[in-house]
Amino acid sequence: MMDIFLSFNNREQVIQLPVVPAFKIPSPMNNEVYSTINQGDIKLIGQRGLKAVTLESYFPAKDYPFLRDRTHKGWEYVEIIEAWRDLRRPIRLIITNTPINLPMTIENFEYGPKDGDGSGDVYYSLSLSEFRFINLETKKV
Repeated sequence: MMDIFLSFNNREQVIQLPVVPAFKIPSPMNNEVYSTINQGDIKLIGQRGLKAVTLESYFPAKDYPFLRDRTHKGWEYVEIIEAWRDLRRPIRLIITNTPINLPMTIENFEYGPKDGDGSGDVYYSLSLSEFRFINLETKKV
């Protein structure tokens, strides 16, 4: 069974998504097309682009038998993710039973109750984009 974890500052704080959403992770390439006089269009293969994912589900306000984690309730998840975003540091996305373990930035976070739903559950859409740590080479002079 698959679980999704979000962590901050080297696992200083970790949340497990209580309801696992379906997802797809695009992995783009930065290829370029050039028009030439003699050969028409040609394509140059570029570097791999940044992966991204949007997770859409809900944070339950009460206990349901199918929950993957019961540590937090409803709006507590929102407060944690908003606090992480305000600190302007990458978070880590880990999806168990997959090779997915990526540093990510929070690109967008939408949340709120469903119309007329008195459950107190908080529905959300969390857009994440891969973060690459910059590797600078040092050379001796």
